[in-house]
Amino acid sequence: MSERTHRVAVVFAGDPSTRAILKLEETRLGTIAKALRDVGLDVEAAIYADEVADEVREQLLGVDGVLVWVDPVREDGNRAKLDRILRDVASHGVFVSSHPDVILKMGTKEVLYRTRSMSWGTDTRLYMTLEQFQRELPQCLAEGKPRVLKQHRGNDGIGVWKVEAVDPRAPMARVRVCHAVRGSQESEESLDEFVARCAQYFQGDGRIIDQVYQPRLTDGIVRCYLVRDRVAGFGEQLINALYPVAPGAVRSDAPQPGPRLYYPPTRPDFQKLKNRLECEWLPEMCRVLSIDPAELPVIWDADFMYGAKDAAGEDTHVLCEINISEVYPFPDEALIPLAEETLRRVHARRLSR
Repeated sequence: MSERTHRVAVVFAGDPSTRAILKLEETRLGTIAKALRDVGLDVEAAIYADEVADEVREQLLGVDGVLVWVDPVREDGNRAKLDRILRDVASHGVFVSSHPDVILKMGTKEVLYRTRSMSWGTDTRLYMTLEQFQRELPQCLAEGKPRVLKQHRGNDGIGVWKVEAVDPRAPMARVRVCHAVRGSQESEESLDEFVARCAQYFQGDGRIIDQVYQPRLTDGIVRCYLVRDRVAGFGEQLINALYPVAPGAVRSDAPQPGPRLYYPPTRPDFQKLKNRLECEWLPEMCRVLSIDPAELPVIWDADFMYGAKDAAGEDTHVLCEINISEVYPFPDEALIPLAEETLRRVHARRLSR
């Protein structure tokens, strides 16, 4: 008798009332489903919403592997209930593409602080409480450099702010701020007003990570897409939401973020970054964060800003963020590695059950 086919569920947020009629091939994740089927996996959709959490849990307990595309922060809530389900099904031997415990180690903005001493790091601070934030941010702004503040968990620029003192000699007075959400305008307000605005980011286990602003942000961001520990493609975005205005111009004149362009892992001018990421930074990150390299997510990405040129005139890179929860779209070249890695991990998990 031949071995039974491995079954995997693709989890994404949606309207659970469509489960009976939805065809995975007709969704935005259809190409992923096809790649998974092409390597011999049996694929099914698992539409997630908190109100059907128990039903989704039962479905996931019946498969061999789970691949998840759900944002950490959504209009209708967050992933807290789903993450509990994923931990539960993983404890029953089901493979989960990105385990919630691994996401907490490397997929939140706190990774910038915990890895700040690595060569991809920069001047980075962590505010654990609103009181600490209120006390220490003015001291930081008094140094005269703009800062970029990021809430612990977020996406699409939500809770990411560029802030600088209007007068560094009086950092307790007024600040100039801009939200990274597309369409936001730069404005001035009192420091107290801005601190009050940020109080929401400390709710629950919330916190704020503070990085010094990178002047070369206008040169764009390079996104490295990885399947486990190998780069499977690149993205490049030449205009960022925090792009500064020209001297004397109004904020509305600033260029808006452009499209992200996708490239294969062989792009020649990104090979130095690729090699450094795979051979130096990933092993070091795993040591710093106590992550087993074999448990890295099936698909994830790391965004890099350009740092100052080195002594030889070569580009350096500064880690901007790591994304795990909702990595899509990505270069087509990542589809086959993703499917093959999923098959390998599901098969290994079944053998160990």
